[in-house]
Amino acid sequence: MASKKTTLLLHILSFLSMLSEIVITKANTTNSTNADLNQGWGCIEGERKALLEFKHGLIDPFGQLSSWFGADCCEWTGVDCNNKTGNVVKVDLRNGCHFPRLGLLGGEISDSLLDLKHLNYLDLSCNDFKGIQIPDFLGSFERLRYLNLSYAAFGGMIPPYLGNLSHLCYLDLHGGGYYNSPVGGYYNSPAVGVYNLNWISGLSSLKYLDLGEVNLSKATTNWMQAVNILPSLLELHLSNCELDDFPHYSDPNLFVNFTSLQVIDLSRNNFNTDLPGWLFNISTIRDLYLNSAAIRGHIPHVKLQSLRTLVTLDLSENNIIGSEGIELVNGLSICCNNSLEELHLGYNGLSGELPDSLGNFNNLRSLFLRYNSFDGPFPIAIQHLTNLESLDLRRNSLSGPIPMGIGNMLRMKRLDLSFNLMNGTIPKSIGQLRELTELFLDGNSWEGVVSEIHFNNLTKLEFLSLHLLPKKQPFRFHVRPEWIPPFSLKHIDISNCDVSPMFPSWLRTQKRLYHMTLKNVGISDTIPEWLWKLDFNWLDLSKNQLYGKLPNSLDFSSTRILVDLRFNRLVGRLPCSFNVTWLFLGNNLFSGPIPLNIGDSSRLMALDISSNLLNGSIPSSISKLKYLGAIDLSNNHLSGNIPTNFWNDLNRLTALDLSKNKLSGGIPSGMCSVTSLFFLKLSDNNLSGELSPSLRNCERLYSLDLGNNRFSGEIPKWIGERIPSLGQLRLRGNMLIGCIPVQLCHLSHLHILDLAVNNLSGSIPQCLGDLIALTSMALLQTEFDKDMTASYSYHMELVVKGQDMVFESILPIVNLIDLSSNNLWGEIPQEITNLSTLGTLNLSRNQLIGKIPQKIGVMQGLETLDLSCNHLSCPIPMSMASITSLSHLNLSHNLLSGPIPTTNQFSTFNDPSIYEANLGLYGLPLSAN
Repeated sequence: MASKKTTLLLHILSFLSMLSEIVITKANTTNSTNADLNQGWGCIEGERKALLEFKHGLIDPFGQLSSWFGADCCEWTGVDCNNKTGNVVKVDLRNGCHFPRLGLLGGEISDSLLDLKHLNYLDLSCNDFKGIQIPDFLGSFERLRYLNLSYAAFGGMIPPYLGNLSHLCYLDLHGGGYYNSPVGGYYNSPAVGVYNLNWISGLSSLKYLDLGEVNLSKATTNWMQAVNILPSLLELHLSNCELDDFPHYSDPNLFVNFTSLQVIDLSRNNFNTDLPGWLFNISTIRDLYLNSAAIRGHIPHVKLQSLRTLVTLDLSENNIIGSEGIELVNGLSICCNNSLEELHLGYNGLSGELPDSLGNFNNLRSLFLRYNSFDGPFPIAIQHLTNLESLDLRRNSLSGPIPMGIGNMLRMKRLDLSFNLMNGTIPKSIGQLRELTELFLDGNSWEGVVSEIHFNNLTKLEFLSLHLLPKKQPFRFHVRPEWIPPFSLKHIDISNCDVSPMFPSWLRTQKRLYHMTLKNVGISDTIPEWLWKLDFNWLDLSKNQLYGKLPNSLDFSSTRILVDLRFNRLVGRLPCSFNVTWLFLGNNLFSGPIPLNIGDSSRLMALDISSNLLNGSIPSSISKLKYLGAIDLSNNHLSGNIPTNFWNDLNRLTALDLSKNKLSGGIPSGMCSVTSLFFLKLSDNNLSGELSPSLRNCERLYSLDLGNNRFSGEIPKWIGERIPSLGQLRLRGNMLIGCIPVQLCHLSHLHILDLAVNNLSGSIPQCLGDLIALTSMALLQTEFDKDMTASYSYHMELVVKGQDMVFESILPIVNLIDLSSNNLWGEIPQEITNLSTLGTLNLSRNQLIGKIPQKIGVMQGLETLDLSCNHLSCPIPMSMASITSLSHLNLSHNLLSGPIPTTNQFSTFNDPSIYEANLGLYGLPLSAN
């Protein structure tokens, strides 16, 4: 914000400096007697023709230049003339830089502009020139003082001829931005770069320079040397220029000459260094932006005394850690306690208790400290910041209650205390913040009641978020049913607390709502009809006790909308049409068939109608949902075959769950024509036949669950050869035969292998000990984390600790091998002990012989070990007692002998059944006999 003020100041200075020559006005010049005027008309005929030729080269889809006709070009849109001579001095064709970006000018820039000999102001910013290079001839305008070509989709190299503009005061060549694509959507701005920066030295009058998003990494001239010789420079903007060199005093060639500089923006670069001392010697500096610049290490606090005019300091999104932030605040509170207005240190690794010196910044308006590790109570000193408008402490470790004095911060507009360790009641004094527009108190352990008193003075409130932790403390949002709130919300999120058994009727007064979340708030009511008349882009009423039917049509005008009604008691048929993007209706009581015309919901990207009472077959019209990314039809009563004829059209599908239905037949041959598929779950059906060779085309598949069907034949070798990304393979409960293919050992991401309850035979492959994902402590990082197009909650049922358990959020870190209930023979391979991060190993109910591997004690991640019902012999290895994580053990029904270990975890295994039917074993907990 401070930078905007400075930029405005620059415009004024620039215009003042030009007033002697450019009296910019639209005054009527028809009575002028100047000989240069064209027979009394307002502009020079030659310049009028030059502008028309310039217009002829442009593409103007929305007719912005429709006024460019007639004799007086001084009256044309974007053209200003000198009111004494009639010469064109200004051409301003700047477009809107905000979405949607419509009607942008493009085409070619004619050199006819050179006929505008008195031109000193040219602005073509925020247009779309589709990658053409900035014309060389622009360096020939001797009188040019202002040149703005920013966000106009120029490409290529910046011509060094711009260095001839010795009178230029303002130069903005900022690249970047997004532009409308002729085939729909948007495209990134073309790349812009420079060969060198020597040409900048010719811009001796320059006060404002913006080369943001221009690639300077290949410039032969150091950026610092280039701009250091501009004596009048007030603002320097080099954001996202791929810079990696931040010169320090150690450079003998460096002499800093920034005697007038007020604004420095070096954000979004990759310096990977600490801050140089010279930066803090610029006594004129007002605004310093170094966010996302890979700044690390020590901040030279001893030099802060020069920053007495500092207004804005942004060091957010860097690698500054520990107490550096506290020392910085303490230092700044001495030198610029009266000037500092914005302090942004968010997204670092700062820690410690926030200092009382924060209260010394008399004019601070914005304090941004989110995503750090600050701890301790909410600092009382912050209450003294009576000019503060925005306070963001999100995602720290602050504890204790909100102090009552929060109500003294009467200018507060935005307050975010989300996801800390705070507790206690929310003070009623928060209702004194009359300017408050955004209030975020999510993810804490509040207790007590929030009532109308908290809101009676919040007339400007637009965003209210109380997404609490799942009911750790009793907390109620209690208002009267007839309450008419003083505000008009756009966004409300209240979750995991008690609101009311009746649907809150006061929400009917909120006509501007586009985001509503009332999740797990104890509503036991029907959904009111008036709700469907609001124009949402987000509606989440999940985990309540809502009952009744949905309307036949869910239509909203927003282009992207999420509707989540999961975990309620809604009944009846599914809506016949729904004009939504993400639709979650799982875990209700919907019945009947899936609508045959479901394919008409062309905007659908995710569909969850799992765990209902739906029947019939899967409609083939689903093939029309070309944007569909995830579909979950599991746990219903669907029957028939899996459709065979629509997979080619679902080329964005990443997750498919048809489990727990009554589907029959085989896997369609075309299913893996969907090359984007990451998750495929067809378990618990009546599917049969051999595993389809078509699955080998699912080369990006990460999770394959075909368990509890009637598949037969051998496990194909190509699973380990053609699906290299496979991390989870569950084939349990089928009729598979043959050996475990050694090709599975090639799957470097495999961390769940469940082949239990089949008819597999042969020995356990020794190479299973080479599974990389089970030998490394590194967390799995899979491609679907960024590619999933919808919030699909994938889950898998596994047998762990002797129980069927459903894993969901922690599934990526579950490490399991289950080969139980087969006909495997031979010894347990010693190599299996290489799997140091394996959590569950179940080899029970096979025909295994020999010893338990002596080195099994090195499997320090093992929590569950089941070797029961085999023919294992010899003593229990004493090293097993060193597996301190082991909490479930079953060695029963073998031929083991010798003493039972008694140390560490074995002292907690008091159930004798885990050792029974081993006639040679002795010791506790077995009986003395």
